[in-house]
Amino acid sequence: MIATIGLREWTAMLSGAIAQVRAGHTRLSELDSICGDGDHGTTMLRAANLLEKCVAQSSGKTMQAFLNDVGWALMGLDGGATGPLLGSFFLGVSETVGLRNELDTSSMAEAFEGGLAFLTRQSRAHVGDKSMLDALVPALKAMRRSADEGLPLKEALHAAAAAAEEGAASTRNLVAKIGRARYLGEKTLGAQDPGATSVSLLFRGFYQGIVTLEP
Repeated sequence: MIATIGLREWTAMLSGAIAQVRAGHTRLSELDSICGDGDHGTTMLRAANLLEKCVAQSSGKTMQAFLNDVGWALMGLDGGATGPLLGSFFLGVSETVGLRNELDTSSMAEAFEGGLAFLTRQSRAHVGDKSMLDALVPALKAMRRSADEGLPLKEALHAAAAAAEEGAASTRNLVAKIGRARYLGEKTLGAQDPGATSVSLLFRGFYQGIVTLEP
């Protein structure tokens, strides 16, 4: 059983996320076509390509340097707010990781919480606004609960992935309050937010990536 995560585990987690995004990009664009430009899936595919380059160039780097590279790569992604927001998240994770070479469940939760704090300083969105935060915040709360209960890493990531998926699904019951979709008001009811759905794919990939490392 994997007790800690370091560079090897992070690259596996991101490889899992890449696979999930590539498998789900068509649905992401379909969701975005309801209340947006219909290009979110394409944007996330470009993000996946950037992540793949970071993974390919990760050898010999510290965990902090690798996550910093991921953050800056995503910051340069065109296609609306997605790149800057995800980039900010990973930059915050990198900053929180610091000089540590490995993370246990508790310090992993702390690192993700640092990413959320960095992201929220860049965004005006709140939980309930129908955005990626509606999946990200529940995921990190589930991860923190797992850490506080002393659960292993894999279980914490599984709980986070399940919470992110549930959070994404819950956006069908929300009216958009941020972004271009806010101008559609009540018409956004019933539509699942593509940004929140992307977050759920990332967390599912993080979990699947760790699973692939187990014997």
